Amino acid sequence: RFETVSVGATEDLLMAACLAEGTTVLENAAKEPEITDLVRLLTAMGARIEGEGTDRLVIEGQSSLQGADYKVMPDRIETGTYAIAAAIAGGRIELTNTDASLISSVLEILTAAGVSVEETEDGLIVSRDPASPIKGVDVMTQPYPGYPTDMQAQIMALMTVSNGASMITETIFENRFMHVPELSRLGANINVHGHSAMVRGTDHLVGAQVMATDLRASVSLVLAGLAASGETVINRVYHLDRGYERLEEKLAACGADILR
Repeated sequence: RFETVSVGATEDLLMAACLAEGTTVLENAAKEPEITDLVRLLTAMGARIEGEGTDRLVIEGQSSLQGADYKVMPDRIETGTYAIAAAIAGGRIELTNTDASLISSVLEILTAAGVSVEETEDGLIVSRDPASPIKGVDVMTQPYPGYPTDMQAQIMALMTVSNGASMITETIFENRFMHVPELSRLGANINVHGHSAMVRGTDHLVGAQVMATDLRASVSLVLAGLAASGETVINRVYHLDRGYERLEEKLAACGADILR
């Protein structure tokens, strides 16, 4: 039984149990879509797993697994990040080869903030008229199906240019506000109180030299740079490549002035 819900821990024990002798029961398991995706892959490889999509997984250990052909699910955090890029910069982009249902909690926040979201057969269309202000919205990270912690830094970047104030509360990871000082260098008005950050929107950000501290923090600085006037230089961007493939190429194709 997991004391706290953990995606990585659930995945590790799930894989180990597939080749362990006898029956393994995982309780309080994570329910993120990535867990379901892994269960389906392991099942295709010959594993016997019950409880897909629930917080209780029962695994009957096998002596071996075999190879399988499997199409991995879309990256929902990448999807959400590009959706926020459209929201913070204004304009209209279509995200393909993805699934809006994977980020329904993110899209709820974006809709509440005044961003237009339209589901399509192959993904979604996100748009915002640059003349239409972003509304401040309160956000609290939670295990799936709640708002994902991996989208917290990105939504904070959006709220820095909102019309109003937003309280962003982090309930999953400690020390996950390392992007706050860097966003402040761009002119953001953010005050951290324990596990919460009060973001008061400003009418514009100003480009500056900033430093990436981790994967999601670094992409939040890219998003803020899209909205800032002048030039933003982000150092230590090697963090980005852990979660985003050809980020600058994709944003440049949408009209961003961005260069690695």
